[in-house]
Amino acid sequence: MAAAAEKTADIAQLKEQARRLRVKIVKMLAESGSGHTGGSLSAADMVTALYFYKMRHRADDPKWPERDRFILSKGHAAPVLYAALALAGYIDRSLLGNLRKIGCPLQGHPSSKQLEGVEVSTGSLGQGLSIANGIALGLRLDRTPARVYCLMGDGETQEGQIWEAAMSAGHYRLDNLCALVDLNSLQIDGRCEDVMRIDPVAAKWQAFGWHTIEIDGHDMQEIVAALDAAEAYQGKPTVILARTIKGKGVSIFEDKVEFHGVTPNKDELAIALQELGE
Repeated sequence: MAAAAEKTADIAQLKEQARRLRVKIVKMLAESGSGHTGGSLSAADMVTALYFYKMRHRADDPKWPERDRFILSKGHAAPVLYAALALAGYIDRSLLGNLRKIGCPLQGHPSSKQLEGVEVSTGSLGQGLSIANGIALGLRLDRTPARVYCLMGDGETQEGQIWEAAMSAGHYRLDNLCALVDLNSLQIDGRCEDVMRIDPVAAKWQAFGWHTIEIDGHDMQEIVAALDAAEAYQGKPTVILARTIKGKGVSIFEDKVEFHGVTPNKDELAIALQELGE
């Protein structure tokens, strides 16, 4: 079982695990030649903290009723989820080399029908928070201690359905729900502020009845503290607004919109692995 909520976080160990996730991500993307680099790398620290510190889950029992649920609403960042599932023991690590290949369960977007450990098939942006609401309501009715975590992209929050879901979660006071927004400032068409400005982000979530926490999404100590605070907060759902850098960890990818959906070539992979200490 993953680390329980009351366990003290080993920050150094979590940082190392995040580094390993990034190595897996760039390798599988380079080998595949297809997939999303920037948004997978920007979310690596948050996903690491969820799977290897905060969430209660069992790789040997993926359907354990008391497990915490993770919804990757920005489903195109599937490589970060696949890397976490591999390192957590859900899937054979050798599968990572077959990302997006015909017949491989590691599709371009996560499929719950093909892969253990994937709670919900995602990829149609804007839908994940609605799904998370429904699961959170169901868990409340079942009176289980399980929690729901939903990771969204900042460009994704331009979708109207996100705000319908935000209003619903606030209305029902879903304090067993924690949303995380990966605020890396870029989407496929450019900077979020140029495509459709989303600021002021915190004020909007607060207006919909959410408890908000703003952090540096690459500071593991801040991520862990925010997840602990979210679990302790009662009466409202919590959203963690994480400022991140698209492509974090590899200088040639960082804050580059062109690496939203472009994979590393051979030379870029060599640079990435060197910078990641591999």
